[in-house]
Amino acid sequence: MDIRSTVVSLSETSGASGSESPAAQLALSMLREYCPDAEIVNGNVTGKFGDHREGLPSLVLDAHIDQVGFAVTYITDDGFIKIGNIGGIDRRLLPAQPVVIHGSRDIKGVICSVPPHLTNGGSEVLEMDDAAIDTGLTKDELEKTVSAGDTVTFDVACRDLIGNRITGGALDDRCGVASILYTLELLKGCSTAYNVTVIFSTQEEVGERGAKIGAFAIDPDIAIAVDVSFAYAVGEDESKCGCLGKGPMIGISPSLSREISDGLIETAKNSDIPYQTEVMSGLTSTNADRYSVNRCGAKTCTVSIPLRNMHTPAEVIDLSDVEMTAKLLAEFIRRDK
Repeated sequence: MDIRSTVVSLSETSGASGSESPAAQLALSMLREYCPDAEIVNGNVTGKFGDHREGLPSLVLDAHIDQVGFAVTYITDDGFIKIGNIGGIDRRLLPAQPVVIHGSRDIKGVICSVPPHLTNGGSEVLEMDDAAIDTGLTKDELEKTVSAGDTVTFDVACRDLIGNRITGGALDDRCGVASILYTLELLKGCSTAYNVTVIFSTQEEVGERGAKIGAFAIDPDIAIAVDVSFAYAVGEDESKCGCLGKGPMIGISPSLSREISDGLIETAKNSDIPYQTEVMSGLTSTNADRYSVNRCGAKTCTVSIPLRNMHTPAEVIDLSDVEMTAKLLAEFIRRDK
């Protein structure tokens, strides 16, 4: 499995929360190489890995398949598309961003921007209610293709940076999906200490909704949410961030299982896999929060890939972190670990 091409192809496929089908179908085709029974249930991509044996604890590997984006609210008489946010969007970067409107066919547009000449070189941060997309089409032309509720995503392709780093959109959390797929690649032909189920869940960006229904259906004993977390950049608090290229961030929190956190840390040490810790004082704001209180609860932990510029069209990751995350998960799951 080529990690870079997997991350890029997943990242460049659209799938805003609630409209994940294109990304989910691609992920499904990839997962079926390892889980032949994989299917899409209520939007979630799920599959059982290997033989499930009686008496073994069940473990879920979860990564969310959705991305942040926008929803069409209406079309003005002048032919501009008004939008609302899907998930947490940084409004500072909206002006002049190229986007794709996913109507009955895809239409490209750009979010309107007032020239600096008309704002004395600066302006207030654009309110979402004031954001509008210009496609060059009239209202009548747009209404043949675009409807209220259609999703909009940033129009962005991945680019290589120095070393193993890449930038693009929707790396949150398509790189997590890729890391789980590579975990399964590493586990092919191995005996596992758990009955492993994979779920690429929907609607994480709007309240971990896919994980909630997936957790209820699967009811695992252990769950590991593979997501992204903040990588240090200039001007940020180093104590609250991980570092690109220094390995997965293992979660420690009162809302997580310290037993699983410690087990992952011990596995990393024993296997000489670089790792970082991420201490959270409450909930994690990831799918782990849903698994830990599902039914009678599951022993849950987060394993996060460091990422800069979260929820923007210029997210940055180091592919070595994706690889090391997969190696950590595979070593934790192996029977002979």
